[in-house]
Amino acid sequence: MIHGVGWHGYLRLPDEKPQLTWGLLRRVLGYARPYRWQIVGMLSMILVTTGLSLLTPLILRDLIDRTLPARNLPRLMALALALLLIPALTGALNVWQRRLNALVGEGVIYNLRVALYAHLQRMSLRFFTHTKVGELMSRLNNDVVGAQNAISNTLVNIITNLIQAIVLLAVMLTLEWRLTLLSIVILPLFVVAARRLGARLREIARLQLDLNAHMNAMMNETLNISGTLLVKLFGRTGDEVTRFDGHAARVRDSGIQRAVMGTLFFVIMGLLSAVGTALVYGLGGYLVIQSAFTVGTIIAFGAYLGSLYGALQGLANAPVDFATFRSQFRASL
Repeated sequence: MIHGVGWHGYLRLPDEKPQLTWGLLRRVLGYARPYRWQIVGMLSMILVTTGLSLLTPLILRDLIDRTLPARNLPRLMALALALLLIPALTGALNVWQRRLNALVGEGVIYNLRVALYAHLQRMSLRFFTHTKVGELMSRLNNDVVGAQNAISNTLVNIITNLIQAIVLLAVMLTLEWRLTLLSIVILPLFVVAARRLGARLREIARLQLDLNAHMNAMMNETLNISGTLLVKLFGRTGDEVTRFDGHAARVRDSGIQRAVMGTLFFVIMGLLSAVGTALVYGLGGYLVIQSAFTVGTIIAFGAYLGSLYGALQGLANAPVDFATFRSQFRASL
């Protein structure tokens, strides 16, 4: 038993749809506990880079509304230098953040693999007679990587997008509250699209895990020395090729289906973002014509709006990513 769950529950591919609970996530995050200071460093860099990303639209607004009309050359040079320094500093922080991210992710893979392998060495012979080698190899290789991705990529992306969305909304409200309210009108459409298309993507992701594990199990059964001898002894070479062809075809079809559905998901999200952007620029342009605010303001607001919708798309895609790793959590922990 590991964490109070029998190993046969991990190694078989369950038909039920496992639920992603806080308790399960807490157990996953337990493997990242030795790297807590690196995670704190990542979160700190996320906050700093988010703050830096807010400066560029404000610089552009100042450039358009104040500096150019006033023909202020020293201020123009200072703003141009700032526009160069901000991406340079952001890039340096992103490289360091990626290093910390990789350190945590690879460390989690190492801890999980050692724990799983050590436990397998303590299992009885009866366990190995009832468990397919292909499933064991799949758990040690693919599923452990899935759990690592959930920690070092998916969770980090969720935190990053959530922070960005909250900060951007706060800045946009202070910049122009009317346009902000208009831009969030389409948020319910994001939720509806994410729930409907995301549910279908989650089903396909679970099916892919299932089909790949079955195919890997068959390969390990028939390509080891004892399996090969049995196949040749009973003259089943053609039958095994046909059986493998069926497994591979189902894996291929599920991959195509997921690619198409994933593209459709992002196309619809992009169209929703375009609707919100068109509404904001339409109303914003009208208010500029009415002299309610300046051209620089609507340009800055448009930049914030693109970042906001990008963060919302990332949050909408998070359940799909977790669905890919959900069965892997069950298998690897």
